[in-house]
Amino acid sequence: MNNKSFLPLLLLVALPCAAAELDLGARVQPVPLDAKFSVPGYYVWCGAPAQGADGKYHLFYARWPVTNPNGFAPGWAICSEIAYAVAEKPFGPYRHVNVALPARGINPATGKKFWDADMTHNPNIVVREGKFLLYYIGNQGDGKYATHRNLDRIGVAIADKPEGPWTRLDAPIIDVSPDPTAFDSLCVANPGAAVRPDGGLLVVFKAVEQVPGKLMGGKVRYGVAVADKPEGPYKKLPGRVFEAEGAEAAKHWMLAEDPYIWFSKKYGNRYYAVARDVVGKFTGSSGGLALFQSDDGLHWEAAAQPKVLANRFTWADGTPSNTNVERPALLFAGEEPIALFGATDGYKKNGRISCNVQIPLKPAP
Repeated sequence: MNNKSFLPLLLLVALPCAAAELDLGARVQPVPLDAKFSVPGYYVWCGAPAQGADGKYHLFYARWPVTNPNGFAPGWAICSEIAYAVAEKPFGPYRHVNVALPARGINPATGKKFWDADMTHNPNIVVREGKFLLYYIGNQGDGKYATHRNLDRIGVAIADKPEGPWTRLDAPIIDVSPDPTAFDSLCVANPGAAVRPDGGLLVVFKAVEQVPGKLMGGKVRYGVAVADKPEGPYKKLPGRVFEAEGAEAAKHWMLAEDPYIWFSKKYGNRYYAVARDVVGKFTGSSGGLALFQSDDGLHWEAAAQPKVLANRFTWADGTPSNTNVERPALLFAGEEPIALFGATDGYKKNGRISCNVQIPLKPAP
């Protein structure tokens, strides 16, 4: 099936209808002091939650040792691994259970490293037809930041239970474009996946372009890929996501990052995304979180009430957070989001160690 044939399908199954307005920002509450997840000796980043059929709450997160010689960054790109934690309640306490996607080294069938041999990161969990689909990025390299980061690719692991075992694929599901001038010619990352109304999958992904003479490439942009089943094949659709127009597009290196996406029947029968507002274009708060919406999963616009969170949140004792929230994800009870998960306290050298926080959301009015 070619890319164009997906467009009518997406439009047909995602037509908007009159519904309650989704205003996540109005539902954000102060964060209980104990509503955070950390692991001694590790940087904790990301945080992908889901409620299981067992009634428990499952959290997939990225971690890497505080003692690694590369620190928080670029340590994440070289030695991160995706781990799994569980809790009896939405706001924890979460306890570490196992490493879901460890380094896996050499592929015995080829004698060469797996594409995700050395690092797994950016977990995004989707539950579909009773299966847990863990979207993530992986890479392999020589211990140097540029090598690892430029080999970031997107994969999916599949399990019957959140604790595993996980089936990993021998090849990424979303790779770079062979066209060196394409927006996704250097690396791909940050997968945000959702189940389409017809049961297929839609993935919004981050990409970096090659630029001659620049080892780390150029602008960061987002694209969309779709598949009928988790294993793929995934077809990239034409067009960019969260893109500025004209002179503004040339001015900004990146506008939005870390989109978490879902499809809501209750709120307009459309797709939504929560993403980091990098320069404050959508919320007026650089580093805050913005809400986007789309009727087809490809064409996105800021929601009527786009501001979800400023670049700080408030703890229950009234004190502000040290830093902003990145890598947002939502925990749902049926159709209703009940908590906003995110990573905080990263990229700092003053002794703080990154962790995941769980921000309560008020019930729908």
